[in-house]
Amino acid sequence: SGSRSSKTFKPKKNIPEGSHQYELLKHAEATLGSGNLRQAVLLPEGEDLNEWIAVNTVDFFNQINMLYGTITEFCTESSCPVMSAGPRYEYHWADGTNIKKPIKCSAPKYIDYLMTWVQDQLDDETLFPSKIGVPFPKNFMSVAKTILKRLFRVYAHIYHQHFDSVMRLQEEAHLNTSFKHFIFFVQEFNLIDRRELAPLHELIEKLGSKDR
Repeated sequence: SGSRSSKTFKPKKNIPEGSHQYELLKHAEATLGSGNLRQAVLLPEGEDLNEWIAVNTVDFFNQINMLYGTITEFCTESSCPVMSAGPRYEYHWADGTNIKKPIKCSAPKYIDYLMTWVQDQLDDETLFPSKIGVPFPKNFMSVAKTILKRLFRVYAHIYHQHFDSVMRLQEEAHLNTSFKHFIFFVQEFNLIDRRELAPLHELIEKLGSKDR
């Protein structure tokens, strides 16, 4: 697995083949291939919104995992002593269970906490049921929103602190496409508060204006 693209930060989360969610993922990949991202994020006709959000959340986790995996060597305790997205935004970690009071920590530590926490949510069958017919819990939407809000912070950190490394690795097209897909998705279903998106506001405007 010497190639860069196969390096992920955390183990990839797989959607079981043959499941309905796998079919949905295939649908998402096919529409993405058409190059129209606004079209690609729309809820497929007759599909369950929760399931569509679940499949895409897993997919974004895997994408961010891979993107961050390419730059982990540049994101260190000394290069990034705080988890920030530019000088005006700093994030402190709390998950509400193990760490109740937000703690200040380095970016690699924060992202490790964050991705481990997301992984735990995705692996929880009561939150993200993978079996057909098992209903999503009532709090599913609020959990999904929290996951996506936190995943956004990893994009924000990469853009603000590591974009030069991304350019050197020639990964910027990959990063931009992934982020644009993510933003169109959260905008379509109103999943992240505008205030939370502020660190990348200009980039989001730019990505959106090209598509109108």
